[in-house]
Amino acid sequence: MSGLEREEEPAFPPLFRGLAVAGSLDPMAKAVAEAELGRDPGLVVHAIAADRLAAALVMAPEVPLEEAMAALPICGVGFQNALGALAPPEVAVHLEWGGGIRVNGASCGRLRAAVAETSSDAVPDWLVIGLEIPLLPVDDAPGETPDRTSLTDEGCGGVSPTRLLEAWARHTLVWLNRWEGEGVRPVHAEWRGLAHGVGEEVTVAGVTGVFVGVDENFGLLLRRGGETSLIPISDLAERR
Repeated sequence: MSGLEREEEPAFPPLFRGLAVAGSLDPMAKAVAEAELGRDPGLVVHAIAADRLAAALVMAPEVPLEEAMAALPICGVGFQNALGALAPPEVAVHLEWGGGIRVNGASCGRLRAAVAETSSDAVPDWLVIGLEIPLLPVDDAPGETPDRTSLTDEGCGGVSPTRLLEAWARHTLVWLNRWEGEGVRPVHAEWRGLAHGVGEEVTVAGVTGVFVGVDENFGLLLRRGGETSLIPISDLAERR
């Protein structure tokens, strides 16, 4: 069986449990629906199709949204650690501030966040982090889209999507535990080493400037001329 075919159901670490949905369905939408019903945190809704891996993790934050959104970069670090452990050693994985994932410099999926409608300084009832990864080429002429790629394009066709999903859950749980026990500092340190585009000109929410880093809550620091502005990470949350 190749790494891109459906395998046995994934095994998740303690406190996490899986819910498989058909490959054509959106795990993010299902996870949000489950969160709205008050399901316990730790639910991982997942779908493995021939061409993509998609999953979503339900969380129950205990801190205001602006702090809770650290879960987005934490899940990104978890994915980088997971793919880094399974992929060939020459494969490089980096993270965009907005949730995009880069493999060998090209866009290869994304992370996103959905949250119960709330203000940034209030504790949300729930938070869902979604993951989408293309396993096969996104079109029949990959040379025409050099900035987009897939795991197969980057030499990761032998990586089992089931094992990758399991590893993402394990590594994410490790970083969530570190965040809870040690605060945001170690997460900052790990994420900064993986951040894509620092020092480069970027356009975010229609504003263009130089990406100079993030603040203590992972808000984007954007320099324009002699001024530095802040785009809060809570702006990335899809409020439901």
